[in-house]
Amino acid sequence: MRNTAPFVRRPMSMTPLIDVIFLLLLFFMLTSTFSKFGEIELSNAVGGSATSATPTERLFLQLGSERLVLNGQPVSLGDLETQLEAGQVLVSLDPDTTAQRVIDVLVRLRGRDGLSVLVLE
Repeated sequence: MRNTAPFVRRPMSMTPLIDVIFLLLLFFMLTSTFSKFGEIELSNAVGGSATSATPTERLFLQLGSERLVLNGQPVSLGDLETQLEAGQVLVSLDPDTTAQRVIDVLVRLRGRDGLSVLVLE
């Protein structure tokens, strides 16, 4: 003869659910970035008609992954700030330029009085 006792369900333990929640929380904390984000305003050069505004000094900056050339002369990233004065800086990007390299240069030029930065296409 078979034992036909009724099936008794045990109460559900919350410990595994809490463990999973803490593991997910830990995972998302470790995968998120804790660095400070900033914004950099970019001005894009567009074609247009000539204006009658007073001419300003224009500087031409060529930016590559390994090179930085200001008006035909090689310059280091550290010396770039001292070589630039008031005026307009036209930034030309080489095809191998990384976004991080562009940001490194633009951060150094940001907020300087009388300096206008224009990124060329």
